[in-house]
Amino acid sequence: MEQKQAVNLELFAAKIRLNVLEMLYHRGYGHLGGSMSIVELMSVLYGKQLHIDPANPLMEDRDYVVLSKGHAGPGWYSALAEKGYFDKKVLFTLNEGHTMLPSHPDRTKTPGVDMTTGSLGQGSSAAAGIATGLKMNKSDRYVYLIVGDGELDEGQCWEAFQYLANYKLNHCIVIIDENKRQLDGYTSQVMNLFDVAEKMKAFGFYTQRVKGNDVHAIDQAIEKAKQCHDQAVCIVLDTVKGQGIPYFENMEANHSVKFTSEEIKKETEKAILELKEKIREEEMNDDASL
Repeated sequence: MEQKQAVNLELFAAKIRLNVLEMLYHRGYGHLGGSMSIVELMSVLYGKQLHIDPANPLMEDRDYVVLSKGHAGPGWYSALAEKGYFDKKVLFTLNEGHTMLPSHPDRTKTPGVDMTTGSLGQGSSAAAGIATGLKMNKSDRYVYLIVGDGELDEGQCWEAFQYLANYKLNHCIVIIDENKRQLDGYTSQVMNLFDVAEKMKAFGFYTQRVKGNDVHAIDQAIEKAKQCHDQAVCIVLDTVKGQGIPYFENMEANHSVKFTSEEIKKETEKAILELKEKIREEEMNDDASL
């Protein structure tokens, strides 16, 4: 990846992160932690890797994204809006009655969402099914399956992984967001995954582990995964909940945040201002380089 492209992806990530924060702050609550931990991934997917057309969300030869950890919907919606699937003003209708942006993704409501998810584990099976259909049709399209590390408590994930590995469905790129926390606490305390990368290798996957806040590393990992043709593929992202905003990274209960206390409001407004300034500076530098 060229330096210019990496800078653009980092700028895209900053805009997604700002969208998430403003959207949830406006709503007053929401799944902040796991939305923030996939921001850089979404930047790489929607800024570079995906074969898509926002003007034609149902394009016949499009790639698919299955966000099995559906509670991270705000992170996905923010990327879709930034990419142009719908007006960014719609983000402020999150969770409202008759919104096109429900709490968890719904393929019947949101342009760009191809699979309804939220009940943890089920997205893995759905993605495996999509990948099977694409292989039967001899299609070269990709399915990007995003699962959470806490979600891997669900046995359904491992059944789907065994299926993917057995049939060598390498066009389903499994991406595990290892942010080390789930609803009830740290994954190591709730249900220890041990070394999930080694587990995936044992299941028959070509597996890479990369920093989940590094757009260049994520992009390289996807490119390497696409070069693997004889086995299933997996990328483990080393992330933290609340990624990119130190206050929320360090917050103990950051799975879902309520913006009620004066401290949280103050820190949120501070983070919003800092992100806006970062975006402004990067856009000015970009203009100056033209």
